[in-house]
Amino acid sequence: MSTINFAAREINCKIVYYGPGVAGKTTNLKWIYKQVPEGVKGEMVSLATEDERTLFFDFLPIDLGTVQGFKTRFHLYTVPGQVFYNASRKLILRGVDGIIFVADSAPNRLRANAESMRNLRENLQEYNLSLDEIPMVIQFNKRDLPDAMPMDMLQAVVDPTSQFQCFEGSAHIGGGVFETLRAVSKLVLERLAKSK
Repeated sequence: MSTINFAAREINCKIVYYGPGVAGKTTNLKWIYKQVPEGVKGEMVSLATEDERTLFFDFLPIDLGTVQGFKTRFHLYTVPGQVFYNASRKLILRGVDGIIFVADSAPNRLRANAESMRNLRENLQEYNLSLDEIPMVIQFNKRDLPDAMPMDMLQAVVDPTSQFQCFEGSAHIGGGVFETLRAVSKLVLERLAKSK
């Protein structure tokens, strides 16, 4: 959950990029980091082991406004995509305020998308949370692939009840990157405003 820094008059919110391996979570984060001006972003930190990498950085958005006179600072994290790093995935979800689920549009990644969504739901349950409570949007990434799955097929697997806002993306060129971040940030701030 968000934390409040009264001295700096800031509300800190945690947004986690979740999804299968090589879907584009890290690419999203690197694109955002490259575009955000120096004065409003912190360091990008990569926690890497031999096989695993988790990236995070924070930034202070300029155009998202304030909540009761407090500036909002967003901390962005990616989870490792591989299922065998589930302990790390679970830990990164602790205190989450919003989630961007990055799904891979490649035809051979349909099962990985479904498994990652199931894993997300299970890991949230460990914290007595559900996707009904946590703001989330979905980015269908790699839409520029020549054999990208049709959107309706992807959605039928990842979000069959059409519960979430969905965006098309091509993170390596920045397509859909800020749209998804803006959408989840707005949902997080709306939830914050209601709870204050």
